[in-house]
Amino acid sequence: MNRNNPLSPDQRFYSIDDLQKLGLSYYRINKMVEQHLLSKMNKKMYENAAYSGDESDYAAAMAYAPKGVICMMSAARFYGLTNYLPDTVDIAIERNMKVSTLPEWPRLHFWYFPQGRYEAGIVTVQDEGGEFRIYDIEKTVADILYYRNKIGIEETREILKNYLSKADRNLPALQRYAEKLGCGKILGTYLEVLL
Repeated sequence: MNRNNPLSPDQRFYSIDDLQKLGLSYYRINKMVEQHLLSKMNKKMYENAAYSGDESDYAAAMAYAPKGVICMMSAARFYGLTNYLPDTVDIAIERNMKVSTLPEWPRLHFWYFPQGRYEAGIVTVQDEGGEFRIYDIEKTVADILYYRNKIGIEETREILKNYLSKADRNLPALQRYAEKLGCGKILGTYLEVLL
């Protein structure tokens, strides 16, 4: 970092708040955009041109949907529950939220959740490309069970089977989520078959 460019090469995305905490005025931020040190993504987020770390679809998705949560097949992939490689990043947002700017990459697929489903089970994790919000593994499995007809019955079965084979599985937590999210009976049926 230097006085002319206080941005860290280890941080890819900066919000307006992040930049102001570094002491940058709106004038200086606009100058950095003109100098191609920053790239404006939307009204609140900028991409650091000097970033030299790894790329992460999930961290990039958070830059466009800061209140979003990685969910469904993208979360299942992150937790190693499926070999399926989605061509979009699944993001949950609350029904009344809006996303104003969509990127060319990564392609985003939004799931509009009611407040209770949206708020349950959010954790913050880090991968090689940055930090992002994702549902914990049990909430992910419960969501996939609930939306099994949209996801696919075979995919749902594979994900649940892989979850059940994990040594650190937490069946009581999974059952609590399933009851809360309206798929407790479906979970019971799958468990009878798979266990």
